[in-house]
Amino acid sequence: MKPRSIVLTLALLTAAAVGLWARQQFAIESRDQPATADDLRILRRADALLGDASVWNRHDDRVCDDDEAGGKRSLFCALQKADREILGEYQHRNVALQEVRFVIQDATRDRQTEMVIRALRRFSLPHRLMDFNNLPETRFEDVKQVLRVASERVAARLEKSKQ
Repeated sequence: MKPRSIVLTLALLTAAAVGLWARQQFAIESRDQPATADDLRILRRADALLGDASVWNRHDDRVCDDDEAGGKRSLFCALQKADREILGEYQHRNVALQEVRFVIQDATRDRQTEMVIRALRRFSLPHRLMDFNNLPETRFEDVKQVLRVASERVAARLEKSKQ
């Protein structure tokens, strides 16, 4: 095979791989993914795990084992634990967690740039769940509200799918 053919083949394979990845990302970030009863159960369980402010860890690092041992959990860790309890495993991009991410985006639209800059200062990529949890102005009531709105949205999609 000629070097030119090899380069062309590699370029086409790279373009195809990037195209598939982009398609998958668009699907993951779609706000109208079909919801299941398990998605609603995950959100309700996470809400229950964050029963009151005394069990909320407002300094999330996305490492949950130490939070569990200390009896406190962040929004992310509550969702992760609920996910494992309901599904038997953690699924990072399931509908329940994505809906919480979308609610956070909607609630923090004016603070998105600030959240990205804070993440970059830590030399990490932005994580919507952790970044929202850790914003100095985020209150426990805000975390509960995000879970309530996400639950309402998932419940409405479930109801709509029954019709």
